[in-house]
Amino acid sequence: MKHIIILGDGMADLPVERLGGKTLLQYAHKPMMDQLAREGRCGRLITVPEGFPPGSEVANTAILGYDLNKVYEGRGPLEAASIGYEMADDDFAIRCNIITLEDGKIITHNGGNLETDDARVLIDYLNENLAKPINEREGCERVKFITGIQYRHLLVIKGGNKHIVCAPPHDHPNEEWRPLLVKPAVSGSPADNTSLTPQETADLINELILRSQELLAKHPYNQAKAAKGERQANSIWPWSGGYRPSMKTLMDQYPQVKSGTVISAVDLIQGIGKYAGLRIVKVPGATGLANTNYEGKAQAAIDALKTDDFVFVHVEASDEAGHDGDLELKLKTIEYLDQRLIAPIYNKVRDWQEDVCIAVLPDHLTPVEMRIHVGQPVPFLIWHRGIEPDSVQQYDETSCVQGSYGLLHLNEFMQSFMRE
Repeated sequence: MKHIIILGDGMADLPVERLGGKTLLQYAHKPMMDQLAREGRCGRLITVPEGFPPGSEVANTAILGYDLNKVYEGRGPLEAASIGYEMADDDFAIRCNIITLEDGKIITHNGGNLETDDARVLIDYLNENLAKPINEREGCERVKFITGIQYRHLLVIKGGNKHIVCAPPHDHPNEEWRPLLVKPAVSGSPADNTSLTPQETADLINELILRSQELLAKHPYNQAKAAKGERQANSIWPWSGGYRPSMKTLMDQYPQVKSGTVISAVDLIQGIGKYAGLRIVKVPGATGLANTNYEGKAQAAIDALKTDDFVFVHVEASDEAGHDGDLELKLKTIEYLDQRLIAPIYNKVRDWQEDVCIAVLPDHLTPVEMRIHVGQPVPFLIWHRGIEPDSVQQYDETSCVQGSYGLLHLNEFMQSFMRE
């Protein structure tokens, strides 16, 4: 049997008064998900281990069956793998958003929905002006920026120390940014693979943030935005860093998986897939936003299932709409996922000679009225031909409580999914 996970990032939510107390999954028109729930089996999953942040880097890694206590190194190293940057032993890689600041506050975590082509110009500009030795005696490049996708980029610090406290910008909309600057988690000497202490690393990153604001304010891109009264991409914001992780491939862990594919527009997910031994498929027109190429992703998944045993399809759109607090848009992203991606995949594979097992779930909640990640259990469904249905009649946060899988924890989901 082949297996495919379809993940709607941040799709789950809390009850919304404007929707009559329903969640978005309860309110949205999603006949395909509801059909799969009726014909399959459901449950809920804890995707965030105790003590870890409720981010996509944690939740997606856990969903794929990994022990976060053994492999977690933050987003930076995962996105480095996706970008194609080969980390050295003394590299500290940290995710680097380009964000929007106004009146001393974080307005958006995405630089006003910054496009990759524009971001590349800004990253090159920052490298020209910031990627130089902080101490000329060192004789080497201490920091460098690497272009990712849209607002999501990478900062690499040679000898940087991961024991720092950073504030994910999407968790702090409309909050003052200065109190959120980087702080050391512990004091002390550098570790074996670092040359900087936590305090020195925090000080360096904060200096880069402040200098970036001075530089980006002068850039023609932002000056043109300011003239139009539009949001500027006017500050870097590094967070979630670490060293090169050590992860076994899915093929080493699950004998059912001989080969696999990951389909996502997001560097983070591509990076997880690369360390998991999955082939990365990049779909033209896949944006990570509501305007992503759903049909292209569906076809890519169908094509991958013809040759591979395992496919992981990730769609970021609902998470971005949740962070923006856009209720109508998040509802649309759920409905788009249902009709433009899940339905075409189901309609194609349901009659294949070889059975295909389909799972649908989010990685975490991104409540539209909170605009941040929440680490509560998420609903999931599993369907394949011949599976004995349970009593669940529709797919949502409340209905799945009654599912026959019950409440699973972390790698129990992947273990259950692979047993089908």
